Order: sequence, then structure tokens, then C-alpha cells
Amino acid sequence: MEYRRFGQHIVVRMDRGEEILEQVKQVALAEKIKLASIRALGAVNSFTVGVFKTKDKKYCSNSFEGDFEIVSLTGTINTMDGEFYCHLHMSAGDCEGKVFGGHLNRAVVSATCEMVISVMDGAVDRAFSDEIGLNLFRFE
Repeated sequence: MEYRRFGQHIVVRMDRGEEILEQVKQVALAEKIKLASIRALGAVNSFTVGVFKTKDKKYCSNSFEGDFEIVSLTGTINTMDGEFYCHLHMSAGDCEGKVFGGHLNRAVVSATCEMVISVMDGAVDRAFSDEIGLNLFRFE
């Protein structure tokens, strides 16, 4: 991975074999990011995404292997209990045009991943909501 900072924006190139969430964490900690938005595209050969079942308050996960193009990767960096927290969603398409997506649990880059992290002033923490069953933004 390599990246460069341009003001409040960080441009990242992830390389083959790197796991996306691990690389996002590495940049966020190195740059001391407390609040940012993320968008990216690229190619992966292994990924796991989930869908939250609101009635059960649980995620169901689906894993995929093969050649996939990232159609959309978007989300946030913020904090929970003052520590790094990342919430990303990803959609990826196969060579037949079928697209699969959801909450990103894991994704391994097969060619490259081009990401832009837009850093915002301030911080937004998260707290677990018993009612919803998720870690939600907490504004203080």
C-alpha cells in the first residue's frame, strides 16, 4: 500500500494480496483520523459481506471467491469508545454482471484498490444500541 495526503483528502493505492479493512485501519491510525468518509473501486478475489437481520439483530454473511470488480465501496471512519472504528459497505460484480454486496467484513485485493479518504474536522463516537442491535453514531 502507498498513500499521499492532499489537504483533507488521502489518496490510497492498495496492492494485490492486501486486505482492505486492515489497510484502512493502518492509514487511519498513522494519520490520526477520528472522522472521515471513504469511497473506492478496484478488484478483489475474495470477500465477505453481511446483511443485518433487524428482527434477529444478527448479521448473515456471504463469502465469495473469484474475479470481482468493486462496483462501490463506501463508508466511514470514526471512533467507538475513543478508539478506531470503521464501517464500510461494498458491492462487487462478477464477469457475468451479477453484483453481490453488503456490510464489508473482509476483502482481499486481486489487482488494486484505489481509495479516497476525505477527512473531516471533529469526531463522532459510536455506542451500542440495545434497541437496534448495532453500533450507532453518538453525538455529544
